[in-house]
Amino acid sequence: MIGRIPILDVEPVLDCGRRPAKAVTGETFEVSATVFREGHEMLGAGVLLRGPGGERTPLALMRELAPGTDRYGADVTVGAGGLWQFQVEAWGDPIAHWRHDAGIKVPRGLETELMLTEGALLLLRAAQGIRGASAANRGGVPPLGAERRPGGPGGRPPGLAPDAAGERWHRSAIAAQQARAARAELREVAALLRDPAVPPWDRLAAASSDRVLAILAEYPLRDLITRSPRYPVIVHRQRALYGAWYEFFPRSEGVEVDPMGYREPRSGTLRNAAGRLDDIADMGFDVVYLPPVHPIGSTARKGANNVLQAGPGDPGSPWAIGSPAGGHDTLHPELGTFADFDKFAARTRELGMEVAIDLALQTSPDHPWVTEHPEWFSKRADGRIAYAENPPKKYQDIYPLNFDNDPEGIYAEVLRVVRLWMSHGVRIFRVDNPHTKPLPFWERLLAEIARTDPDVLFLAEAFTRPAMMRALAKIGFHQSYTYFTWRNTAAEITDYARELAGPVAAYMRPNFFANTPDILHEYLQHGGPPAFKIRAVLASMLSPSWGIYSGYELSENVPVRPGSEEYLDSEKYQYRPRDWAQAYQGPAGIAPYIARLNAIRKAHPALHWLRNLRFHHVDQPELICFSKRLDQAEDTVLVVVNLDPHQPREATVWLDLPALGMESSGDFVVVDELSGQSHRWGQANYVRLDPAIEPAHIFQVKTSQSA
Repeated sequence: MIGRIPILDVEPVLDCGRRPAKAVTGETFEVSATVFREGHEMLGAGVLLRGPGGERTPLALMRELAPGTDRYGADVTVGAGGLWQFQVEAWGDPIAHWRHDAGIKVPRGLETELMLTEGALLLLRAAQGIRGASAANRGGVPPLGAERRPGGPGGRPPGLAPDAAGERWHRSAIAAQQARAARAELREVAALLRDPAVPPWDRLAAASSDRVLAILAEYPLRDLITRSPRYPVIVHRQRALYGAWYEFFPRSEGVEVDPMGYREPRSGTLRNAAGRLDDIADMGFDVVYLPPVHPIGSTARKGANNVLQAGPGDPGSPWAIGSPAGGHDTLHPELGTFADFDKFAARTRELGMEVAIDLALQTSPDHPWVTEHPEWFSKRADGRIAYAENPPKKYQDIYPLNFDNDPEGIYAEVLRVVRLWMSHGVRIFRVDNPHTKPLPFWERLLAEIARTDPDVLFLAEAFTRPAMMRALAKIGFHQSYTYFTWRNTAAEITDYARELAGPVAAYMRPNFFANTPDILHEYLQHGGPPAFKIRAVLASMLSPSWGIYSGYELSENVPVRPGSEEYLDSEKYQYRPRDWAQAYQGPAGIAPYIARLNAIRKAHPALHWLRNLRFHHVDQPELICFSKRLDQAEDTVLVVVNLDPHQPREATVWLDLPALGMESSGDFVVVDELSGQSHRWGQANYVRLDPAIEPAHIFQVKTSQSA
């Protein structure tokens, strides 16, 4: 049945609470609900968090989000990882109701003594209800402003060891002392309210003093307390939300290619690839993502630029997994051994990064599973195993798995494979095409891994329909690829980013990859290095997680044919040696620019979060402006980007000052993190950005006083 004080439409709640909403350690998010009651009586509402061990945080009082809507909300912050719960409480607030009525009647001389007597009785009720620990401080931590004294009244007695029990006694003593003081003050004000020798307006003012209001906020008088169900929130480590990803093919690092073509190329190795890690770390990346590192089949192997017939020395697509050398539990012999992989992963960690590998549940025709478990595949009417296709696209070198023929056998094998790679230091998996596999399979697998290893993360590479993309997030994937690549105008970017930072953020965390081995967007093909800078600024500043595929820092932009998003000489099908010095010294090299963006991200805590994204009005469509603010760190970042890579654009930017933590229209100072220049800004500001010089401003916002 509905509660005495109805609490409806609580958010964030997934599937009526059957699945948990998501957060990461230290993340702040809003809990909201529709709360109302009969008549005109006033009410209060708050949010109570419970941690994985059942510990409770102080009650967070809710505010009405928009007048007259009965929609209340409060920001709450979660701590350590694990399964948390939150609950909304609502109650009648008789003192607030009395204060409202008395504020109307007493100044007009209506029932003056009766109204003041009723107020006194309510304050006495509130005083009687104070029992040492405040309603707003039921988490067991000392109230704000509590002093810590070594001994004496309210302090730890001399000689009591400062262990856990001593600290609990200390906190309890402080709470009891403050409760006694609060009770005494409320009783004094109650007596004053009934004193006819004091003018009525002075008595009324005493009942609304800052001190009385503070006491009642700490120890509210609550009638008809009603509680919502408890709703779950799963808290992951911060990498689930924040990080910069770099994707590269180990086989292209140190590859030996005979320019005359007399000798077949010799693959690069994991040892060669480890030499690339220092540059990746210097650019500020957090995650090194490797495409499949397993043996590659030879049957129907694709050649350069995806031709059907492979030539001598063509290495094939890494996603055509499996050969007589092994399958998903094996390293490609040309890359090295597991000892080499372990050294690669160890070096990655030494540089402050993590290694992620691809989990692609498909095989080449030569995979051991094909002969050992033919029932795991679909057969056509002529008896042949069906290769993967999405007409008109055909993948003759890949067999998809059929998860319905032997679901238990496939599940057990995939779980074994995942745990094998976990044992070699892999804690992040980028999952290839998860939307082509059954959702119950993923839900079961991810839940099993989370049960034993909650720090292991899974990124869904799911360029698919919104319903499937969101369902994958709800059932356990920690991050998701997005449609960012195809959102290029100011209106497209604004609408999509607002969607991701809104209610969807309760369960789906975006990763803005600016390019992939499969996706070279038209915007990058024709915009030159300025386009690569623009998209890098947008990806790295809009989303806490972003990524690039190697070659981005060289502004590689040639498609296989006009109108295609495939790269010419795609690294998916051939070796791609690069002159990395050109990323720093060449005319199209932007490695230092990428390093600067990642350094800005690390320096500003506001950029580590998603739900704090706000957009500002720009009077020209070629420019976009947005900001992120973190109150706890007093950190505000304001970004303005020219979306036109070909020519300068100018506009007036109109700022939403409250979103920047400012209440007035006075001026303030902004410092450009890219150029180092300072500017004095106000609510309306002229901006001109030339992409040939610098396509963006990334401002740290400072007040006039702090500047």
